[in-house]
Parts: sequence; structure tokens; C-alpha cells
Amino acid sequence: MRIVAGSRKGHRIVAPRGLGTRPTGDRVREAAFNLIGPVDDAVVLDLFAGSGAVGLEALSRGASRCVFVETDGAAERSIRTNLEKLHLTGAVVLRRDALDVLREEAAGGRRYDLVLADPPYEEWAKLEPRLAERLPPVLEPDGLVVVETAAKVEPALPLDLVVSRRYGSARITLFRP
Repeated sequence: MRIVAGSRKGHRIVAPRGLGTRPTGDRVREAAFNLIGPVDDAVVLDLFAGSGAVGLEALSRGASRCVFVETDGAAERSIRTNLEKLHLTGAVVLRRDALDVLREEAAGGRRYDLVLADPPYEEWAKLEPRLAERLPPVLEPDGLVVVETAAKVEPALPLDLVVSRRYGSARITLFRP
């Protein structure tokens, strides 16, 4: 895997070994950022971050800050390794449950320009109602939520649907307040 664009374009990134993490591929990340548009100076929240590929891509493309949230230890170490290798600043890595972090960020009044949510595909149905409750309060009024699911899944959140596109086995769906 490589960073697709920005200041770290072409640099390789690592992902944890095994089946526990499904990194977002280069082509899907490129397509997602084509839909998202510029992220200059954005404050990003990368939930279910895995290898951190999407958040790393945002930092490379000019985001000012990214909070990576991941529960898996190997994935968290991969994120830290990638940040160090790429010399990216403005990052915080939390080894915590995404729903707990969302609740705490909302309670603390913290808002994000871009929220990335890429939970394990098989858990989307269980997570969707809880994410529907917890995502809107952490989103800036002109913010964007980007959800990656299995291609056959069409996520629904209490936000305005911007676009939903399939890319192989993945679906990228964008929402705005």
C-alpha cells in the first residue's frame, strides 16, 4: 500500500498482518478523496482506523490534525509506525472503542470537519444505529462523514446523503449535516 497523493505521495505504508484488519486499498482511497475534495487544514477523526491508511492520506493531503481511533493493538502499532516513517505531525492515536470516543468528543464539544468510519464490514448492521446517534454531534456544520461498507450495504444515517458509490467489494458513502 502507498500514499496516493499529497506531501507523502508514493510512500509505502504498513498494515498489520492477519485477517483482523482490512486496509482500504489505494484505488478506493483515491476514489474516496476524489469525492471528498480538498482537505486543507481539516480536522479529521478516523474511526475504526485499522492501518490508518485513510487518515494518513488526509494528513498527506493537507489536513491539520487527525485523531486515529482503533482497538486492535497490532493496528495501533501500525498507525504509529506509519506516522513515524512518514514524519507526519498533528496526529493523536487512541487505542479505544470508537463509540466511547464519539460520546466523549461530543460531551467535550469537539467537532470535526471530516469523520471517517470504516468498521469491520460484518459489524455495520449492529453499529449503524449507534453511529447514527453519535456521529452528528461531533460533525462541524459544513463537515463530512465518509463511511466505508461492503458493496452490497447501503448505510443510512440521520444526515444528508451526498453520494454513494461502489468500488469492487467496497462502498463509499458520504453524508453532510
